Amino acid sequence: MSMFKPSMLTLALIGAGVVSHSAYAAEETAKAQEDQKVEVIEVKGFRASVVESINTKRFSSEVVESISAEDIGKLPDSSIAESIARLPGLTAQRLDGRASKVSVRGFGEDESATTFNGREQVSISDNRGVEFDLYPSEVMSGVTVYKTPSANLEAEGIAGVIDMQTIKPLSVDERVFQLNTMYEKTSFDKLNPDGEDAGLRGTFSYVDKFADDTIGVALALTTMTSPNQEKRWNAWGYPEFEADGKQYSILGGAKPFVRSSTLERDSVMFVFEAAPSDKLSMVFDALYVDFKDEKILRGIEIPFAWGQGSISGETATVDEASGFVTSAITQGQRVVVRNDYEDREAELSAFGFNTKYNVNDSLTLEFDASHSSVEKQIWSLESYSGTGRGNDRGVADNLGYTFSGGNTGAQFSHELDYSDYDLIKIGGPLSWGWSSALNEKYGVVGSENDQGEYEYHPYENQLQDGFINAPTIEDELNALKLAAKQALDNEFVSSVEFGLSYRDREKSKVSEGYFMTVAGFSYPDNPGMLTVPEQYRLGSANLDFIGMGDMIAYDSRAMVADGQFDLLAESLTNPSHATMSWTVEEQVTAAFVQANINAEIAGFPVTGNAGLRYVKTEQTGKGNAFNTVDGKVVTTPTHVEHDYSHLLPSLNLSLAIDEMQTVRFGAAKTISRPRLDEMNASISAKYNQRPDENGNNWEVSGGNPTLEPKEAIGFDLTYENYFSAEGYFSVALFHKDLKEWIFDGTYEIDMTGVVDPVSGEVPPNAGGSGKGKVNGGGGDLWGYELSVALPFNIFHESLEGFGIIASHTGVKSDIEDPNGNDYELPGLSDRIQSLTFYYENHGFQARTSMRKRSAFKGDVYGLGFKTVQVDILGETIWDAQLGYDFGEGGFEQLDGLSVSLQIQNITEEPFTALSGDNALQVRDYQDYGRTYMLGLSYKF
Repeated sequence: MSMFKPSMLTLALIGAGVVSHSAYAAEETAKAQEDQKVEVIEVKGFRASVVESINTKRFSSEVVESISAEDIGKLPDSSIAESIARLPGLTAQRLDGRASKVSVRGFGEDESATTFNGREQVSISDNRGVEFDLYPSEVMSGVTVYKTPSANLEAEGIAGVIDMQTIKPLSVDERVFQLNTMYEKTSFDKLNPDGEDAGLRGTFSYVDKFADDTIGVALALTTMTSPNQEKRWNAWGYPEFEADGKQYSILGGAKPFVRSSTLERDSVMFVFEAAPSDKLSMVFDALYVDFKDEKILRGIEIPFAWGQGSISGETATVDEASGFVTSAITQGQRVVVRNDYEDREAELSAFGFNTKYNVNDSLTLEFDASHSSVEKQIWSLESYSGTGRGNDRGVADNLGYTFSGGNTGAQFSHELDYSDYDLIKIGGPLSWGWSSALNEKYGVVGSENDQGEYEYHPYENQLQDGFINAPTIEDELNALKLAAKQALDNEFVSSVEFGLSYRDREKSKVSEGYFMTVAGFSYPDNPGMLTVPEQYRLGSANLDFIGMGDMIAYDSRAMVADGQFDLLAESLTNPSHATMSWTVEEQVTAAFVQANINAEIAGFPVTGNAGLRYVKTEQTGKGNAFNTVDGKVVTTPTHVEHDYSHLLPSLNLSLAIDEMQTVRFGAAKTISRPRLDEMNASISAKYNQRPDENGNNWEVSGGNPTLEPKEAIGFDLTYENYFSAEGYFSVALFHKDLKEWIFDGTYEIDMTGVVDPVSGEVPPNAGGSGKGKVNGGGGDLWGYELSVALPFNIFHESLEGFGIIASHTGVKSDIEDPNGNDYELPGLSDRIQSLTFYYENHGFQARTSMRKRSAFKGDVYGLGFKTVQVDILGETIWDAQLGYDFGEGGFEQLDGLSVSLQIQNITEEPFTALSGDNALQVRDYQDYGRTYMLGLSYKF
């Protein structure tokens, strides 16, 4: 049967070693070279990566999108997430100014799976969604996004599977030594005196082949120190306020600050590939990442309507049209001056071994084994200071605010000097530390008076001078796979694949927090505040962006390390840490069979695959059942097991209308596993002597360890036209029928063997009624995608090197919870656009890129690093890059040397989140400024 071949330019790129990652390309090169002599047409750099990405899409059996490295260790953007977010149907949510959480066709990161060289990966978050800034783009050769699944894919996700790939050294024609370095600078000067506004990146890459090209090795070493700064407005909320007999929304309080962050990441990637014979091939790959994200945050937390001050309606300026108090004054209000630090540290290790053996010309066996693990520690420190301890001591201020346009911030007026170290001292200026254990430790507990009324101690609940959140996360995943591929002499099915796989994953989180009290505090001897010692003073941080001038800046982290604070575990009296401490184990056994189709129907070539995947999951939740007894948290261990299975059929068909045009159809059943923080076994537990209406004595709330995956049946229809080696356009329609979605509800739980925290004994009735997340409800999601890659040389040869890449995606959903209420998917933007305009020729490269998304619901961190869902406004982000390759420009003596300049977030697009459905109820307004990058690369 005669099947279509790649174009001459594609074959030339393959022969030159530029296209190395497409499985199709590797197989077709030999066939093409047998049939014809290929004229080598040199296209390198960004244009070569575009061609390779197009070929990956064109010759894949599934509906995919792809990005490829321009060169060894050089993806088109400075991070993986930024590159992925430009693909059709994909976008990203920024986390502290960096693209991190990727959404696919309206689904958030929890609904897609991420693999590394085809193997599912662990994550550093509480859940399954991968934060891509953990992975260095410098060691990746490409990323493929599977929008439709096939039975042989080793991961499950309703949205799709994102596969990151390393280089295969035997596919590279010649030895490579390459050095890349980059200087990075933020547009903001240092916002904190101990912060950084500049950093460096460096990569060393080595690729070589030995023993007559039967052994190949690749090694990449990377280091990065990347700064990021932010001016953040954070509003507590907007309560009602009466003025002139009417109700208006007023500022409840605010927590604005300046943030200076430094992301440090060191990594090692190693690949060993061997093909000792035509029958046997082996690949071993390893990745190690040492990751640290340090944040320095300083600001002033300002209570307003929810504070102690008095607000006169006469000082309030109201806007009748919006219903907001746009300015007002509060008198007699104390504030909290904050000097905070946050460190996120993680170590990731990933190892994989894959071998294939050709038993004969028609049968191939495959074995794959992998391990990935991550350990993450968070150390988040809050240090409080003010004019006096508690609500009523120290000098109060008279504060006024005036909203900025769109309520995206405010300018405050004030009368005190917050940079005065003699005025602002360390200690809790407001009574926020309500802990009976803290009161008891320092002997500041009230008592009943003669009338039987409780009288508070003068310093009761006033000893929280700071707080430390210190959760830890461990995630480990081991996997095995055994598969075979049998070629067939059949006019419809070219081969059959079948196999077995096993994955064993264990993820645990331990949550803890600590109250901080200045070490010298004692009652009645020394109940006051602590003047900042000279050795910890750093000068001041400027808060002019909110009108508060300068504030004191000190090294609270060093003070903790030096014993300047006493610590007391919050978990003694606060049950939230028991809720957020858990272990989840999953054992997943899968079997698949897949027929690869290569047929001719009515004279049209049809390719693709049809398969069936059986997945059985056994999950175990371990955690705590807890209750509060005499003001103290009492816990007992829990252990809940649950299992389920799924049959997942899939079909992918491609009909070639002619050498340029293809129509694709895909249909599949897919699943997305529940969030780990929702399926854990840590629960608030109370044993009632009288059973409820369900006959259960246990009353529990928290995680639900019997949660099962969400399900979807999806359909895809795509038309693709490859009118040029560098160009194509496509139109895609997709629809997903969603079932078993996860919402709040009630469920039954087996509490066998669980000790009643109050009595200390195992009660007779193990039945429990739980409140938490349950499966139920569903609906539909549908949409369309338009994408084009248009090289201008098709119009005239004088436009050689110019081109655009653009896409537009529209998504709609109709989803209801079990009670019939409308529900909006997290991560769903109903409009997504991307655009890249580029020029590359004679060594010169220039491109500007835009990614745009409409409003969506997204997760941000709240108190205690618990995720909170908020409404996030749409955004448009522009980036640009200039580069020059001296060798391509004709400077032979400088061959291998190239330089680049990048500007990220050219228009300084902010991140804006709301605290309600009113666009003026702004919760967060984050201004990141721009980032400049100057790079140098040398290959020899």
